[in-house]
Amino acid sequence: MSDLRLAVVGAGPVGLALALHAARALPGAHITVFDSRPADHGVARDPRTLALSLGSVQELERLGVWAAIAPASAPIEAVHVSQQQPALLAALARLPQPELLITAAECGVAQLGAVASYGAIVAPLQAAWLAAVAREPQRLTARFGTPVAALKAVGGPADASGDAGVEVDAGIAERFDLAVVAEGGVFAGQPRKSFPQGLSSDYRQTAWVGQVTLEAAHGPSAAITAYERFTPQGPAALLPLPPSPQDPQAGPHGGGPTDGPRRAALVWCVNTDADPVAALDDAQRLAVLNGVFHPRTGRLTGITPLKRFALGMNAERTLVDGRTVRIGNAAQTLHPVAGQGLNLGLRDAHALVAALMTASSDTGSLTAALSRVEWQRAPDRWALIATTDFLARSFAWPLPGLASARGLGLAALQSLGPVRRALARRMMFGWR
Repeated sequence: MSDLRLAVVGAGPVGLALALHAARALPGAHITVFDSRPADHGVARDPRTLALSLGSVQELERLGVWAAIAPASAPIEAVHVSQQQPALLAALARLPQPELLITAAECGVAQLGAVASYGAIVAPLQAAWLAAVAREPQRLTARFGTPVAALKAVGGPADASGDAGVEVDAGIAERFDLAVVAEGGVFAGQPRKSFPQGLSSDYRQTAWVGQVTLEAAHGPSAAITAYERFTPQGPAALLPLPPSPQDPQAGPHGGGPTDGPRRAALVWCVNTDADPVAALDDAQRLAVLNGVFHPRTGRLTGITPLKRFALGMNAERTLVDGRTVRIGNAAQTLHPVAGQGLNLGLRDAHALVAALMTASSDTGSLTAALSRVEWQRAPDRWALIATTDFLARSFAWPLPGLASARGLGLAALQSLGPVRRALARRMMFGWR
């Protein structure tokens, strides 16, 4: 659609990726990015950790920003998922712990994905967008430090012109053909959805997040691995981090040390109403974690102070509402058990631009294109929403044998190679 006037609300990774992709794919479109954050805010220092699937890495490569992100990222060469045995079964020392191991090598790829900080991802995206604006100021606009107060549908079939659109209130009212909201925030700060507008669930779980150091890995464990452990309280995960810049034993590709301590981002989910972590000091937390994770993980040797966040699910029933589209966390905020929130948002953005490329300036054509986005994204969205919701809720269900059943499921996946590889492809590229 060559003459589209597009507003992107939110300059996080999903909003900026959408703007950059649209600027290249729709050379006649006028695109404005709004964000309440000033451009000089120093986003590069934001330490929040994000997991990127291989599909997301490839998308960032296509946008021309991965080369700037890669040195501050760690590749994921393997994913190890295990179930902590219930107390009765744990007493049977000879019983193996249920586990699932997926490797990049068995999937025929160099890496399954990567891990990087929010700042390491957003700063290059923002720099690329500002450079694009500088090259084409007549059609591309950056409105940082400009919060959007409201969106209002205007025009439509009843309008004398028949020209539908959306009014963006950001201090002054501006009219656009399409507004894409990519500004979602965290679960605790979001208004709750109710059917038929959407779905919302407070899992009564807390995520404790921070960083840990681990002893050096040797042998089969030397692959750069993301670990997830299902415990009676909830899932706990370790995501590999690149070595500190001052680490003299850093690996040559920036993805991890070759012969020294490892760094990892910790996400530790527990029951909010009976939180076993809050009262512990750092030394006690480290001791507990060494009893939580699978022996394959290796010994944890250090831990940073942890921060906590409430966990829940918030999902819009539809991505499209007239000429307003929601993507990323604005469309669905998920439990971190699968680590797929950002990846789902980037796929939303890619599908939306692909649909806009097929639309003409005709109002009906744009409406049809948005309808296609809704239907095309539904299987991927709802499969992931349903899976993460089921897993998150299952930790609170007091059903006898549920943990053992989950463990048996992991063992079954491990024994079924084709099914395991199919699952890996879903995690790398979504349902498509």
